[in-house]
Amino acid sequence: MNKGEGNLTDAEAREIETTAKAIEYYEDYILKLMPMPVTINAVVQQKAEELALSQKQLAEMFGMTPPKLSQILNGKRQPDVTFLKAAHQKLGIDGNFILEMV
Repeated sequence: MNKGEGNLTDAEAREIETTAKAIEYYEDYILKLMPMPVTINAVVQQKAEELALSQKQLAEMFGMTPPKLSQILNGKRQPDVTFLKAAHQKLGIDGNFILEMV
């Protein structure tokens, strides 16, 4: 890709097109078959990844310290009301899901 799009050989362009189609297929069909996360921690981590948030940024967003957030996300500490409320309000995680998981 450093060559620039206009400087690619036909073989390189075909390889890029094939790779792009494979990625598109994977995203459209394979990812949909994967099971969804079933814990609050996993859903929060997935949402943070989707939003490209670091744990430090997520901790700030949730109004807690990074070590506390890390302990909760790693299962070393139970999610508290602050965490659960922030997961719902800041990340839009369904309140019914949260209640079912608590």
